[in-house]
Amino acid sequence: MSSRAPVLFVSHGGGPLPLLGDPGHQGMVDAFVSIEQRIRELPAKPAALLYVSAHWEAAEPVITSAASPSLYFDYYGFPPESYSYRYPVPGAPEIAADVAALLDKAGFNAHLDPQRGLDHGVFVPGLMLLPEADIPTFQLSLLSSLDPQQHWKLGEALRELSERNVMIIGSGFSFHNMRAFFGPASAQGHDLNEAFEQWLSEALALQDADARRQALVNWEQAPGARYCHPREEHLMPLLVCAAAAGTVYEQHWQFSVLGKQGSCYWWS
Repeated sequence: MSSRAPVLFVSHGGGPLPLLGDPGHQGMVDAFVSIEQRIRELPAKPAALLYVSAHWEAAEPVITSAASPSLYFDYYGFPPESYSYRYPVPGAPEIAADVAALLDKAGFNAHLDPQRGLDHGVFVPGLMLLPEADIPTFQLSLLSSLDPQQHWKLGEALRELSERNVMIIGSGFSFHNMRAFFGPASAQGHDLNEAFEQWLSEALALQDADARRQALVNWEQAPGARYCHPREEHLMPLLVCAAAAGTVYEQHWQFSVLGKQGSCYWWS
């Protein structure tokens, strides 16, 4: 009997800061210890990991297909050691081709890219959660339209991957307002952050599948939505995950990063 892989969404923090011991990321690091334990307790190791990272957008879906993917250091201004990380995972070119076929069947025009490396939305959580780097890993782009309906459709097209023991990991952030991260704290900002986090956990827990989809694709109507996401690229991986899982989440981790609340979600 084949194993069913879980779906995971992670709020991945600021660039390499979680790996550099930044004290503002300690809550996230602690949560990742718990998530790592859940992965280690799976009845079977995933056959592959498909990351959907906030840090790659394309007009049409693109999937990395290198047999030995490189790393793409897509951040700037950090210490020299943060550009020397190694995460030598094998790629998954055959499964990438299967994913492209699934997306094409769903009406997308998917492309394979054998050149692009894995960005920090992949290797930063990867180094924390799966440091052995022994599970084939590949990456799917977001759509540059950032259309929530289309990202929900992407997730639905990926749903059968769990049955093939391919674990989908959405890598973004449930809060992503860079000005708020580094500006002065305010009571209003704190309240908006908390209100959106509360709404998000409630929307993801709606038992009725259509109500859950409607709430999430209309996320802009949520309290604090545009304060928490002036641009929604860090939220779209969560919509892909929720659609791919097709059910309510099983576990929720909430923590503080640089004074703002963020979340991770797990679906079995």
